[in-house]
Amino acid sequence: MKKTIWALVGLLSLLSYHSVVNGQEAAKKNYAYFSLEPEIVTNYLGSSARKLGFVRVSIELMLEDAEFLEAAEHHSPLLRAATIESFGSQPAEKVKSLTGREDIRRNCLEKLRELMLRETGSEMIKDVIFTKYLYFQS
Repeated sequence: MKKTIWALVGLLSLLSYHSVVNGQEAAKKNYAYFSLEPEIVTNYLGSSARKLGFVRVSIELMLEDAEFLEAAEHHSPLLRAATIESFGSQPAEKVKSLTGREDIRRNCLEKLRELMLRETGSEMIKDVIFTKYLYFQS
């Protein structure tokens, strides 16, 4: 009788472990990355009306699923235009500071999600990553 109970407990443990492992595999997402190529180079507002600065940024989009790569590629001109517009309206202080850079990144993420939701019916963009971020002001 004890052997039967131990065998049953062992079997139940094995089955519960198997279901937990399968549940974790189902929870894993198939994220994909899409690069906005070429790098974005645009002006931003300088500290005075006579000064303009420029920023050079490489942007990677983290997509919710690899199936969204084709849609991201199709809409890449729209995505590029939105990020260029976002940077062009930023003051120099925001472009140059780390907290401002994070604000710009979050602003880009929100704007790109809204655009993709309107165009495709899905936000599809999980995150925006700046892989290169250079700025200059004369």
